[in-house]
Amino acid sequence: MGNFLKTTILMIVLTVLFVWLGGAIGGREGAVTAFLMAAGINFFAYFFSDKMVLKRYRAREVDARTEPRLHGIVSKLASEADLPMPKVYVVPDRVPNAFATGRNPRHAAVAATEGILALLDDDELEGVVGHELAHVKHRDILTGTIAATVAGAIAMMGRFAKSGQGQGSSSNIFAVMLAAVGAPLAAVVIRMTISRVREYAADDGGAEISGKPNSLADALEKLSGVGGRRGILQHLNSAHAHMFIVNPLRGSRGMTSLLASHPPMEERVRRLREMVSE
Repeated sequence: MGNFLKTTILMIVLTVLFVWLGGAIGGREGAVTAFLMAAGINFFAYFFSDKMVLKRYRAREVDARTEPRLHGIVSKLASEADLPMPKVYVVPDRVPNAFATGRNPRHAAVAATEGILALLDDDELEGVVGHELAHVKHRDILTGTIAATVAGAIAMMGRFAKSGQGQGSSSNIFAVMLAAVGAPLAAVVIRMTISRVREYAADDGGAEISGKPNSLADALEKLSGVGGRRGILQHLNSAHAHMFIVNPLRGSRGMTSLLASHPPMEERVRRLREMVSE
């Protein structure tokens, strides 16, 4: 099954879960209220999160003069991917990682840490930049925002049910527990599954844009091996974990595969190596 089809199915399931939960505990009015609250929060995040994220990580914008290597790679690959030139940023952090942000290709930014620039060679860096540009081309920020909106609305309705505000909640303990705990947990699992699917799609797209799937695989192996020994990103917000090319929380304890924002690194590398052999 293709990545796009998987994402579509998961989004439909998430929406159906939202509609069911709204009707079960709050009727149409409760569902609409929760959805509008979540939509308002995520509408703000969609238009302003790029500036907020870049500011949080102290990212500085660079150009061809101040950072010719990174800027040149982004410029070359954006042209090959038929994308507008995104803004380019460097994050002053020794932990190797990278991310893309921006609500659409015309308002996109690619950011790399000082650590990743020092760690990777040019071919590997091209693989990483290709991955981030694939996120931009696939409009994954929009997909993630929609998923977050619906999942957030489900979480709000779950809290309504738990506090006894849902219609008929006192008469059916099982239904209340399902609405208060089961549905929000399912929404989080689906949202993280969408994130993992989009990472696979960005790996595929990045390999295509850069033309170097082996180099991207090499980069992921380096990032996975070295990153964990260099600690955690400064100013890291766990809500941003899905944005990075490798999970910045991979050293954390208690994270299950269902709740992980990234696919297993071994599987990502295996798929990229297979692209080379094919």
